[in-house]
Amino acid sequence: MSDVIEQYFVKNEPYYRPVADEVKLYEAAYSVRMPMMLKGPTGCGKTRFVEYMAWKLGKPLITVACNEDMTASDLVGRFLLDAQGTRWQDGPLTTAARYGAICYLDEVVEARQDTTVVIHPLTDNRRVLPLEKKGELVGAHPDFQLVISYNPGYQSLMKDLKQSTKQRFGALDFNYPQHDIETEIVSHETGIDSAIADKLVSIAERARNLKGHGLDEGISTRMLIYAGNLIAKGVDVHAACRMALVRPITDDPDMRDALDAAVTTFF
Repeated sequence: MSDVIEQYFVKNEPYYRPVADEVKLYEAAYSVRMPMMLKGPTGCGKTRFVEYMAWKLGKPLITVACNEDMTASDLVGRFLLDAQGTRWQDGPLTTAARYGAICYLDEVVEARQDTTVVIHPLTDNRRVLPLEKKGELVGAHPDFQLVISYNPGYQSLMKDLKQSTKQRFGALDFNYPQHDIETEIVSHETGIDSAIADKLVSIAERARNLKGHGLDEGISTRMLIYAGNLIAKGVDVHAACRMALVRPITDDPDMRDALDAAVTTFF
Protein backbone atom coordinates (compact mmCIF):
# COMPACT_ATOMS: atom_id res chain seq x y z
CA MET A 1 0.00 0.00 0.00
CA SER A 2 1.32 3.42 -0.96
CA ASP A 3 2.62 5.68 1.80
CA VAL A 4 0.35 8.37 0.33
CA ILE A 5 -2.80 6.53 1.39
CA GLU A 6 -1.58 4.66 4.47
CA GLN A 7 -2.15 7.69 6.72
CA TYR A 8 -5.86 7.72 5.91
CA PHE A 9 -6.71 4.32 7.39
CA VAL A 10 -8.80 4.46 10.58
CA LYS A 11 -6.49 2.58 12.93
CA ASN A 12 -8.75 2.14 15.97
CA GLU A 13 -12.43 1.23 16.10
CA PRO A 14 -14.51 4.41 16.53
CA TYR A 15 -17.40 4.05 18.97
CA TYR A 16 -20.66 4.07 17.03
CA ARG A 17 -24.01 2.97 18.40
CA PRO A 18 -26.34 1.88 15.55
CA VAL A 19 -29.88 3.24 15.89
CA ALA A 20 -31.54 1.27 13.06
CA ASP A 21 -30.32 -0.71 10.05
CA GLU A 22 -27.96 2.00 8.74
CA VAL A 23 -24.84 -0.19 9.06
CA LYS A 24 -26.32 -3.02 6.99
CA LEU A 25 -27.69 -0.60 4.39
CA TYR A 26 -24.36 1.19 4.04
CA GLU A 27 -22.50 -2.11 3.66
CA ALA A 28 -24.89 -3.07 0.84
CA ALA A 29 -24.37 0.34 -0.81
CA TYR A 30 -20.58 0.01 -0.57
CA SER A 31 -20.69 -3.49 -2.05
CA VAL A 32 -22.01 -1.96 -5.29
CA ARG A 33 -19.98 1.28 -4.78
CA MET A 34 -23.14 3.39 -4.67
CA PRO A 35 -22.35 7.04 -3.85
CA MET A 36 -24.01 7.89 -0.53
CA MET A 37 -25.60 11.01 0.94
CA LEU A 38 -26.02 11.31 4.73
CA LYS A 39 -28.73 13.79 5.72
CA GLY A 40 -29.32 15.05 9.24
CA PRO A 41 -28.81 17.83 11.79
CA THR A 42 -25.40 18.98 12.89
CA GLY A 43 -23.68 16.94 15.58
CA CYS A 44 -25.93 13.88 15.30
CA GLY A 45 -23.24 11.36 14.36
CA LYS A 46 -22.91 11.46 10.55
CA THR A 47 -19.14 11.88 10.55
CA ARG A 48 -18.64 9.28 13.28
CA PHE A 49 -20.76 6.86 11.25
CA VAL A 50 -18.54 7.30 8.17
CA GLU A 51 -15.41 6.80 10.29
CA TYR A 52 -16.89 3.64 11.80
CA MET A 53 -17.87 2.24 8.40
CA ALA A 54 -14.42 2.97 6.94
CA TRP A 55 -12.88 1.10 9.89
CA LYS A 56 -15.35 -1.79 9.57
CA LEU A 57 -14.73 -2.14 5.83
CA GLY A 58 -10.97 -1.71 6.24
CA LYS A 59 -10.84 1.17 3.75
CA PRO A 60 -8.94 4.48 3.96
CA LEU A 61 -11.06 7.57 4.60
CA ILE A 62 -10.25 11.03 3.20
CA THR A 63 -12.45 13.73 4.74
CA VAL A 64 -12.93 17.20 3.26
CA ALA A 65 -14.65 19.93 5.31
CA CYS A 66 -16.42 21.91 2.60
CA ASN A 67 -16.62 25.70 2.69
CA GLU A 68 -17.76 28.51 0.41
CA ASP A 69 -14.19 29.43 -0.57
CA MET A 70 -13.36 25.92 -1.73
CA THR A 71 -12.55 25.70 -5.44
CA ALA A 72 -12.56 22.74 -7.79
CA SER A 73 -8.74 22.82 -7.65
CA ASP A 74 -8.91 22.31 -3.87
CA LEU A 75 -10.68 19.01 -4.57
CA VAL A 76 -8.92 17.72 -7.69
CA GLY A 77 -5.44 19.26 -7.44
CA ARG A 78 -3.20 21.95 -8.92
CA PHE A 79 0.23 22.66 -10.29
CA LEU A 80 2.74 23.92 -7.70
CA LEU A 81 6.09 25.63 -8.08
CA ASP A 82 9.11 24.36 -6.18
CA ALA A 83 12.90 24.40 -6.58
CA GLN A 84 12.74 21.78 -9.35
CA GLY A 85 10.09 23.67 -11.31
CA THR A 86 6.41 22.88 -11.75
CA ARG A 87 4.85 19.74 -10.30
CA TRP A 88 1.31 18.44 -9.99
CA GLN A 89 -0.23 17.95 -6.52
CA ASP A 90 -3.31 15.71 -6.34
CA GLY A 91 -6.22 17.04 -4.33
CA PRO A 92 -8.10 14.86 -1.80
CA LEU A 93 -10.76 13.73 -4.28
CA THR A 94 -8.14 12.67 -6.84
CA THR A 95 -6.09 10.87 -4.17
CA ALA A 96 -9.18 8.94 -3.05
CA ALA A 97 -10.09 8.02 -6.64
CA ARG A 98 -6.55 6.87 -7.49
CA TYR A 99 -5.97 4.73 -4.41
CA GLY A 100 -9.44 3.43 -3.60
CA ALA A 101 -10.36 5.44 -0.52
CA ILE A 102 -13.76 6.54 0.71
CA CYS A 103 -13.92 10.30 0.07
CA TYR A 104 -16.22 12.09 2.52
CA LEU A 105 -17.33 15.63 1.63
CA ASP A 106 -18.67 17.01 4.91
CA GLU A 107 -21.41 19.69 4.65
CA VAL A 108 -21.14 19.62 0.87
CA VAL A 109 -23.68 22.42 0.29
CA GLU A 110 -21.25 24.90 1.84
CA ALA A 111 -19.19 24.53 -1.34
CA ARG A 112 -20.11 26.50 -4.44
CA GLN A 113 -22.19 24.64 -7.03
CA ASP A 114 -19.52 25.19 -9.70
CA THR A 115 -17.16 23.30 -7.39
CA THR A 116 -19.43 20.35 -6.62
CA VAL A 117 -20.12 19.59 -10.31
CA VAL A 118 -16.62 18.08 -10.54
CA ILE A 119 -17.95 15.04 -8.66
CA HIS A 120 -20.52 14.21 -11.34
CA PRO A 121 -18.35 11.96 -13.57
CA LEU A 122 -17.34 9.97 -10.46
CA THR A 123 -20.94 9.37 -9.39
CA ASP A 124 -22.36 7.64 -12.43
CA ASN A 125 -21.39 4.62 -14.49
CA ARG A 126 -18.30 6.42 -15.86
CA ARG A 127 -16.47 6.54 -12.49
CA VAL A 128 -13.80 8.85 -13.87
CA LEU A 129 -12.29 12.17 -12.79
CA PRO A 130 -11.07 14.49 -15.56
CA LEU A 131 -8.02 16.55 -14.57
CA GLU A 132 -8.46 19.23 -17.21
CA LYS A 133 -5.42 21.30 -16.18
CA LYS A 134 -3.20 18.23 -16.40
CA GLY A 135 -4.86 16.63 -19.40
CA GLU A 136 -5.43 13.35 -17.53
CA LEU A 137 -8.48 11.18 -17.06
CA VAL A 138 -8.30 9.35 -13.72
CA GLY A 139 -10.30 6.13 -13.64
CA ALA A 140 -11.63 5.48 -10.14
CA HIS A 141 -10.04 2.58 -8.26
CA PRO A 142 -12.50 -0.33 -7.78
CA ASP A 143 -12.65 0.40 -4.01
CA PHE A 144 -13.40 4.13 -4.39
CA GLN A 145 -16.65 5.48 -2.97
CA LEU A 146 -17.92 9.04 -2.60
CA VAL A 147 -19.93 10.03 0.49
CA ILE A 148 -21.42 13.47 1.12
CA SER A 149 -23.31 14.91 4.07
CA TYR A 150 -25.49 17.89 4.71
CA ASN A 151 -28.06 19.33 7.07
CA PRO A 152 -31.37 19.69 5.18
CA GLY A 153 -32.98 21.77 7.92
CA TYR A 154 -30.30 24.42 7.71
CA GLN A 155 -30.31 25.05 3.98
CA SER A 156 -31.75 28.02 2.13
CA LEU A 157 -32.75 28.09 -1.50
CA MET A 158 -29.36 29.61 -2.19
CA LYS A 159 -27.61 26.69 -0.51
CA ASP A 160 -28.94 23.38 -1.66
CA LEU A 161 -27.79 20.59 -3.93
CA LYS A 162 -28.95 20.53 -7.53
CA GLN A 163 -31.35 17.72 -8.40
CA SER A 164 -28.77 16.59 -10.97
CA THR A 165 -26.39 16.05 -8.05
CA LYS A 166 -28.85 14.59 -5.52
CA GLN A 167 -30.10 11.92 -7.90
CA ARG A 168 -26.62 10.43 -8.22
CA PHE A 169 -26.66 9.28 -4.58
CA GLY A 170 -28.37 6.85 -2.31
CA ALA A 171 -29.40 8.55 0.92
CA LEU A 172 -29.59 7.71 4.61
CA ASP A 173 -31.49 9.90 7.06
CA PHE A 174 -29.88 10.62 10.44
CA ASN A 175 -31.40 12.28 13.46
CA TYR A 176 -30.64 12.56 17.15
CA PRO A 177 -30.93 9.10 18.73
CA GLN A 178 -33.84 8.00 20.90
CA HIS A 179 -33.55 9.07 24.53
CA ASP A 180 -32.15 5.83 25.96
CA ILE A 181 -29.66 5.35 23.11
CA GLU A 182 -28.44 8.95 23.32
CA THR A 183 -28.05 8.55 27.09
CA GLU A 184 -25.94 5.43 26.49
CA ILE A 185 -23.77 7.27 23.93
CA VAL A 186 -23.16 10.28 26.20
CA SER A 187 -22.34 8.06 29.18
CA HIS A 188 -19.97 5.88 27.13
CA GLU A 189 -18.15 8.78 25.47
CA THR A 190 -17.63 10.81 28.65
CA GLY A 191 -17.54 8.27 31.47
CA ILE A 192 -20.22 10.13 33.47
CA ASP A 193 -22.95 8.34 35.39
CA SER A 194 -25.91 7.33 33.22
CA ALA A 195 -28.28 9.26 35.53
CA ILE A 196 -26.44 12.51 34.74
CA ALA A 197 -26.29 11.63 31.04
CA ASP A 198 -30.05 11.03 31.15
CA LYS A 199 -30.62 14.55 32.49
CA LEU A 200 -28.36 16.10 29.85
CA VAL A 201 -30.35 14.35 27.12
CA SER A 202 -33.61 15.62 28.65
CA ILE A 203 -32.25 19.20 28.52
CA ALA A 204 -31.30 18.69 24.87
CA GLU A 205 -34.79 17.43 24.04
CA ARG A 206 -36.29 20.56 25.59
CA ALA A 207 -34.01 22.74 23.46
CA ARG A 208 -34.75 20.79 20.26
CA ASN A 209 -38.44 21.51 20.73
CA LEU A 210 -37.55 25.20 20.47
CA LYS A 211 -35.99 24.87 17.02
CA GLY A 212 -37.84 27.30 14.78
CA HIS A 213 -39.26 29.04 17.85
CA GLY A 214 -36.25 31.14 18.79
CA LEU A 215 -33.45 28.65 18.10
CA ASP A 216 -31.91 27.94 14.69
CA GLU A 217 -30.53 24.63 15.91
CA GLY A 218 -31.12 22.44 18.95
CA ILE A 219 -28.51 21.02 21.30
CA SER A 220 -26.61 18.28 19.47
CA THR A 221 -25.27 14.97 20.76
CA ARG A 222 -21.78 16.39 20.22
CA MET A 223 -22.57 19.27 22.60
CA LEU A 224 -23.86 16.84 25.22
CA ILE A 225 -20.54 15.00 25.04
CA TYR A 226 -18.71 18.30 25.54
CA ALA A 227 -20.81 19.00 28.65
CA GLY A 228 -20.29 15.46 29.93
CA ASN A 229 -16.52 15.76 29.49
CA LEU A 230 -16.51 18.95 31.57
CA ILE A 231 -18.61 17.33 34.30
CA ALA A 232 -16.29 14.30 34.29
CA LYS A 233 -13.39 16.72 34.96
CA GLY A 234 -15.15 18.05 38.05
CA VAL A 235 -16.74 21.18 36.58
CA ASP A 236 -19.98 22.22 38.30
CA VAL A 237 -22.96 20.79 36.38
CA HIS A 238 -24.68 24.16 35.94
CA ALA A 239 -21.47 25.83 34.75
CA ALA A 240 -20.75 22.95 32.36
CA CYS A 241 -24.25 23.20 30.86
CA ARG A 242 -24.03 26.97 30.46
CA MET A 243 -20.63 26.70 28.80
CA ALA A 244 -21.22 23.70 26.52
CA LEU A 245 -24.98 23.70 25.89
CA VAL A 246 -26.60 27.10 26.34
CA ARG A 247 -24.10 29.83 25.45
CA PRO A 248 -22.95 28.34 22.11
CA ILE A 249 -26.42 28.16 20.52
CA THR A 250 -28.01 31.53 21.37
CA ASP A 251 -27.19 35.13 22.26
CA ASP A 252 -30.81 36.02 23.01
CA PRO A 253 -31.13 36.85 26.75
CA ASP A 254 -34.68 35.48 27.07
CA MET A 255 -33.79 32.24 25.31
CA ARG A 256 -30.70 31.86 27.50
CA ASP A 257 -32.84 32.34 30.60
CA ALA A 258 -35.30 29.70 29.35
CA LEU A 259 -32.53 27.19 28.70
CA ASP A 260 -30.80 27.98 32.01
CA ALA A 261 -34.16 27.31 33.70
CA ALA A 262 -34.36 23.95 31.95
CA VAL A 263 -30.93 23.08 33.30
CA THR A 264 -32.03 24.05 36.82
CA THR A 265 -35.19 21.94 36.43
CA PHE A 266 -33.19 18.77 35.79
CA PHE A 267 -30.25 19.50 38.10
